[in-house]
Amino acid sequence: MGKKIKKEAEPPPKDVFDPLTIESKKAATVVLMLNSPEEEILAKACEAIYRFALKGEENKATLLELGAVEPLTKLLTHEDKIVRRNATMIFGILASNNDVKKLLRELDVMSSVIAQLAPEEVVIHEFASLCLANMSAEYTSKVQIFEHGGLEPLIRLLASPDPDVKKNSIECIYNLVQDFQCRATVQELNAVPPILDLLKSEYPIIQLLALKTLGVITNDKESRVMLRDNQGMDHLIKILETKELNDLHIEALSVIANCLEDMDTLVLIQQTGGLKKLLSFAENSTIPDIQKNAAKAITKAAYDPENRKLFHEQEVEKCLVALLGSENDGTKIAASQAISVMCENSSSKEFFNNQGIPQLIQSLRSDNEEVREAAALALANLTTCNAANANAAAEADAIDPLISILSSKRDGAIASAATVLANMAMQEPLRVNMQNHDVMHALIGPLRSSNTVVQSKAALLVAATACDVEARTELRNSGGLGPLVELLRSKNDEVRRHASWAVMVCANDELTAVELCKLGALEILEEVNLSVSRKNKFSDAAYNKLLNNYLSLKYSLTGYLSSSNIIGDGFYDYGRINPGTKLLPLKDLCLQEPSDLRAVLLVNSKSDISPPPSMEDKSSDIGYGRSISSSSSLRRASKEKTNLHFSAGFGSPTEDRSEPTSGRNTALSKLAMKEKGSRKGRGKKEEEKVKEEEEVAAVPKLIGEGSPDKEWYPPSDPDFCVYVYEVTKSIFPITNIKEQIEALAKYVAEKMGGKVSKEKLHDFSWELHISELKFQLKSNVVPIGLIKQGIFYHRALLFKALADKIGIGCSLVRGEYGRAWNEIKLMNETRKGLIGALPPPEVYIVDLMFHPGGLMKLKSKEADLYIYL
Repeated sequence: MGKKIKKEAEPPPKDVFDPLTIESKKAATVVLMLNSPEEEILAKACEAIYRFALKGEENKATLLELGAVEPLTKLLTHEDKIVRRNATMIFGILASNNDVKKLLRELDVMSSVIAQLAPEEVVIHEFASLCLANMSAEYTSKVQIFEHGGLEPLIRLLASPDPDVKKNSIECIYNLVQDFQCRATVQELNAVPPILDLLKSEYPIIQLLALKTLGVITNDKESRVMLRDNQGMDHLIKILETKELNDLHIEALSVIANCLEDMDTLVLIQQTGGLKKLLSFAENSTIPDIQKNAAKAITKAAYDPENRKLFHEQEVEKCLVALLGSENDGTKIAASQAISVMCENSSSKEFFNNQGIPQLIQSLRSDNEEVREAAALALANLTTCNAANANAAAEADAIDPLISILSSKRDGAIASAATVLANMAMQEPLRVNMQNHDVMHALIGPLRSSNTVVQSKAALLVAATACDVEARTELRNSGGLGPLVELLRSKNDEVRRHASWAVMVCANDELTAVELCKLGALEILEEVNLSVSRKNKFSDAAYNKLLNNYLSLKYSLTGYLSSSNIIGDGFYDYGRINPGTKLLPLKDLCLQEPSDLRAVLLVNSKSDISPPPSMEDKSSDIGYGRSISSSSSLRRASKEKTNLHFSAGFGSPTEDRSEPTSGRNTALSKLAMKEKGSRKGRGKKEEEKVKEEEEVAAVPKLIGEGSPDKEWYPPSDPDFCVYVYEVTKSIFPITNIKEQIEALAKYVAEKMGGKVSKEKLHDFSWELHISELKFQLKSNVVPIGLIKQGIFYHRALLFKALADKIGIGCSLVRGEYGRAWNEIKLMNETRKGLIGALPPPEVYIVDLMFHPGGLMKLKSKEADLYIYL
């Protein structure tokens, strides 16, 4: 046999590249390989890049800088399964980098990533869902995922056997459902059952993400219904009952809180005993966050009236009171908020009367502002329309901490504290107690607040507390009227309404009413009342109250005082003023030098001077400085049988005047005595000398020019005091009203110069007399009692002032050209004693000039002549 010859290997074709094994140590080189057309190289390059990216954030940033992202996106749709898988794994890791996320959004790769969720091997699902979970943390990516139909495959993957796929899918869904459109789609895709199945997972992170997702989607009623229909509440209660799952309790309570808003769900949980378990769990838990979330669950559900009723039947109040005793501030806040809502139920409100209010008041003293605010809100709701709770709060010493909260930095706390105090102020003893704690001064800050709720509640508190003179005086002295008046300008309806209410209450005494007018309240209210949209019942009432308690201004503005407008001491007639014009205070008018302006007529029957010791035993209860305003005092006055001595420097009207007891009244006494003769017991020269000395000393005191350190008093009017005494003694006892009117009219005419005929009216020289008085007094202010030559408007004012003293109802009307008159309503005598409805009373004008005592029917020819002639 021949020797075998070994065959030589055939050389490779000349057009084929020989295999080359390369070991690269540079990421840049591998990135370049991503553009290779060879599948094996692409797969290995992707694998190497995946391992490199897995090592840390810096490597991800390096890959981004090397431009690896763009070629990788093309590999997501590669035909080779391994290349596609490896590229998907890289994006699952890279997508956690914010810069990579931004680039991926720009490259619009979302559809390619979502396509990997189609039936594929588990690894691709894992990293595709991880990429989407990372991307979905930002709003723009959420929109892209939703628009490319990513929700449906994600929900399908919740049933995946791989826990990582489940975790990534539910995390992405949780991020997506923060948007309401996604929530609606989740409901349409029936996502609740697969999410509930995740609660059975052995992995806590999956259970937690499932609960968080349920907590978001159950904000919608449809999802709550789906959860109830799929026995979701049973799963949630079981979680609460399992101590080993205490890390899930907080989120489970959050879901339950949403579900309890649904009445049917609450009934279901109550019927199955779940509600009692829930309350017991909340009360006995030692974890503050669990207690807090349980209280929040009750709060959410209790907004529904039927739910409140069910909660009350389950004695939820006891649970809430127990939670108030927690040392955790968050739990206290949540419990207080739950009480705020629960007390909308009247039975619950009564329960908290004995339990709960003391604990809430304890919370008012907390250092935590939020705790104080929540407690104040609960007390505000508890005391509204419930006097017993308001009283219970006061007994638990709530007033002091509530007043201190008025200076808090939290507007909600201030508003609630003001509400509680306003509720308390409905009871007079509590109101007095509040005033003793300086509540009026504490209100200044809230009245100046820029928050409309605080402004409204503060004004309401002023309306509730300024019911007596002391409170109004304190508010006035504290500077509270200024900010209150400014609230009348508010554009907020409630603020304006409550401010008007407060002004109406504050205007109940003349001093405060005058101060309010000085601050412009009247002008603001007038402007408000002209607006149909801004006016309210209180603004109109406040305007009228201001005028009715500042009659001097009312008469100057309107030229009319009704029979219910009783002229008091200190009233002055300045004359007509135009709307918007400020009326100067009496003090300022008194300090002005005499001028050619119309005299200001003053009504004053009291003095600031006390009677000397030698006369104290002689003075009676109707001495100078005490006006007779009530019918009882008038009756007592009419029965006096002893001579009355006045402490203003003159004796009984039936005796000659003795020397004035005080220099303050000397000038007035002298002027009055000129009508009745000179003094007794002095020589003529001595008397003239004394007159000069007394006039110099007395006039400054008369017009209020005394020492600036002393309190200012309006000029006194001894003659008017005499008038009051005389009409009280002689006219008041008359029983027939017409005879009373006639007697008073004649009396007024007699004191003002007597009857004046129409023909001689132009010869009646009253102007010179008034000018002499102004010169002697060195002031434009002339007390009405000093005028002995009076025309229409002098007589009408005196008649009204005296009529008011003895209870004759009459009005005072200002006319043109110095005319003024009094109108009186009288019943028709012929109808008295007849059966049936009486006709309205007839209005008469009292003649004080031409035929004193005569009565003229209003609008009759005779009356028109009296008014207009």
